[in-house]
Amino acid sequence: MARSRSLTGFNARRAGRRGEVLSALWLMAKGYRILGFRLKTPQGEIDLLAKKGQVLAVVEVKLRGTTALALEAVGYQQRQRLRRAGETFAARRADLRGIAVRLDLMALAPGRWPCHIRDAWFGD
Repeated sequence: MARSRSLTGFNARRAGRRGEVLSALWLMAKGYRILGFRLKTPQGEIDLLAKKGQVLAVVEVKLRGTTALALEAVGYQQRQRLRRAGETFAARRADLRGIAVRLDLMALAPGRWPCHIRDAWFGD
């Protein structure tokens, strides 16, 4: 039983990493510059940090069956932590001070193209 759970966890982490790489490539094709993967901050981990123009996108990557399930998978508290993490990161780098911080979602589902939702949880 423990071995099965360990293997399941390993496969989930591997799929997550692949999803992050696919998401980064997708964003780069759309003109974003990737600033970091799996960034550890006191507020939490940022899956992807990307910049385009005067926007710093804190990108949460979710692999789910549908985009709706991916949106629901990120709770209010997590979204607040991610926003604070992005704002803290931007404040600590001179080249990012004053930039708009946005929380985006990359929803990945089997057999579908990646879905990038800018400002996925606008207004909360």
